[in-house]
Amino acid sequence: QVQLAESGGGLVQPGGSLRLSCAASGRTFSNAGMSWFRQAPGKEREFVAAINWSGGSTNYAASVKGRFTISRDNAENMVYLQMNSLKPEDTAVYFCYAQIGLGVWGQGTLVTVSS
Repeated sequence: QVQLAESGGGLVQPGGSLRLSCAASGRTFSNAGMSWFRQAPGKEREFVAAINWSGGSTNYAASVKGRFTISRDNAENMVYLQMNSLKPEDTAVYFCYAQIGLGVWGQGTLVTVSS
Protein backbone atom coordinates (compact mmCIF):
# COMPACT_ATOMS: atom_id res chain seq x y z
CA GLN A 1 0.00 0.00 0.00
CA VAL A 2 1.36 3.41 -1.00
CA GLN A 3 1.68 6.10 1.64
CA LEU A 4 2.54 9.74 1.00
CA ALA A 5 4.15 12.25 3.35
CA GLU A 6 4.48 15.94 2.48
CA SER A 7 7.01 18.33 3.97
CA GLY A 8 8.48 21.76 3.31
CA GLY A 9 5.59 24.02 4.16
CA GLY A 10 5.94 27.11 6.30
CA LEU A 11 5.62 30.88 6.48
CA VAL A 12 7.09 32.92 3.63
CA GLN A 13 6.82 36.55 2.57
CA PRO A 14 5.12 37.54 -0.67
CA GLY A 15 7.54 37.13 -3.54
CA GLY A 16 9.44 34.39 -1.74
CA SER A 17 9.98 30.74 -2.59
CA LEU A 18 9.35 27.35 -1.02
CA ARG A 19 10.01 23.80 -2.13
CA LEU A 20 7.53 21.15 -1.09
CA SER A 21 8.49 17.49 -0.99
CA CYS A 22 6.34 14.38 -1.10
CA ALA A 23 7.92 11.10 -0.01
CA ALA A 24 6.19 7.98 -1.29
CA SER A 25 6.45 4.44 -0.05
CA GLY A 26 5.58 1.42 -2.14
CA ARG A 27 6.90 -0.23 -5.26
CA THR A 28 4.19 1.12 -7.58
CA PHE A 29 5.26 4.74 -7.20
CA SER A 30 7.37 4.88 -10.33
CA ASN A 31 4.37 3.81 -12.47
CA ALA A 32 2.00 6.40 -11.04
CA GLY A 33 1.04 9.84 -12.16
CA MET A 34 1.43 12.30 -9.30
CA SER A 35 -0.26 15.59 -8.53
CA TRP A 36 -0.33 18.45 -6.08
CA PHE A 37 -3.59 19.94 -4.86
CA ARG A 38 -4.27 22.71 -2.36
CA GLN A 39 -7.08 23.78 -0.11
CA ALA A 40 -7.37 27.31 1.20
CA PRO A 41 -9.41 28.09 4.32
CA GLY A 42 -13.11 27.98 3.53
CA LYS A 43 -12.53 26.85 -0.04
CA GLU A 44 -12.69 23.57 -1.92
CA ARG A 45 -9.59 21.57 -2.74
CA GLU A 46 -8.19 22.56 -6.13
CA PHE A 47 -5.72 21.16 -8.62
CA VAL A 48 -2.26 22.75 -8.71
CA ALA A 49 0.05 20.61 -10.83
CA ALA A 50 0.50 17.10 -12.22
CA ILE A 51 3.34 15.00 -13.61
CA ASN A 52 3.22 11.71 -15.48
CA TRP A 53 5.06 8.55 -14.45
CA SER A 54 8.27 9.37 -16.30
CA GLY A 55 8.35 13.08 -15.58
CA GLY A 56 8.14 13.82 -19.27
CA SER A 57 4.76 15.51 -19.13
CA THR A 58 3.50 18.15 -16.72
CA ASN A 59 0.35 20.19 -16.34
CA TYR A 60 -0.41 23.27 -14.23
CA ALA A 61 -3.36 25.29 -13.06
CA ALA A 62 -3.52 28.67 -14.75
CA SER A 63 -3.07 30.42 -11.42
CA VAL A 64 0.39 28.91 -10.83
CA LYS A 65 1.72 28.40 -14.35
CA GLY A 66 5.10 30.08 -14.76
CA ARG A 67 5.64 30.29 -11.00
CA PHE A 68 5.46 26.66 -9.83
CA THR A 69 7.38 23.65 -11.11
CA ILE A 70 6.54 20.01 -10.41
CA SER A 71 9.23 17.35 -10.67
CA ARG A 72 9.92 13.82 -9.50
CA ASP A 73 12.78 11.49 -8.70
CA ASN A 74 11.64 7.91 -9.17
CA ALA A 75 14.89 6.51 -7.79
CA GLU A 76 14.20 8.27 -4.50
CA ASN A 77 10.39 7.92 -4.58
CA MET A 78 10.02 11.69 -4.32
CA VAL A 79 7.85 14.36 -5.89
CA TYR A 80 8.60 18.05 -5.54
CA LEU A 81 6.79 21.33 -6.00
CA GLN A 82 9.05 24.35 -6.41
CA MET A 83 7.02 27.48 -5.71
CA ASN A 84 8.42 30.87 -6.70
CA SER A 85 6.98 34.40 -6.65
CA LEU A 86 4.54 33.36 -3.96
CA LYS A 87 1.41 35.42 -3.40
CA PRO A 88 -0.90 35.68 -0.38
CA GLU A 89 -3.55 33.84 -2.39
CA ASP A 90 -1.23 30.81 -2.53
CA THR A 91 -1.83 30.31 1.20
CA ALA A 92 -3.30 26.85 1.63
CA VAL A 93 -2.70 23.31 2.80
CA TYR A 94 -0.91 21.53 -0.03
CA PHE A 95 -1.60 17.85 -0.64
CA CYS A 96 0.28 15.26 -2.63
CA TYR A 97 -1.85 12.80 -4.61
CA ALA A 98 -0.92 9.52 -6.29
CA GLN A 99 -2.95 8.10 -9.17
CA ILE A 100 -2.85 4.57 -7.77
CA GLY A 101 -6.00 2.50 -7.50
CA LEU A 102 -8.76 4.77 -6.24
CA GLY A 103 -6.17 7.44 -5.42
CA VAL A 104 -3.92 8.06 -2.44
CA TRP A 105 -3.64 11.35 -0.52
CA GLY A 106 -0.99 12.64 1.81
CA GLN A 107 -1.80 14.43 5.05
CA GLY A 108 -0.91 17.88 3.71
CA THR A 109 1.54 20.62 4.56
CA LEU A 110 0.58 24.21 5.35
CA VAL A 111 1.95 27.08 3.27
CA THR A 112 1.33 30.60 4.54
CA VAL A 113 2.28 33.59 2.41
CA SER A 114 2.16 36.74 4.48
CA SER A 115 4.22 39.79 5.35
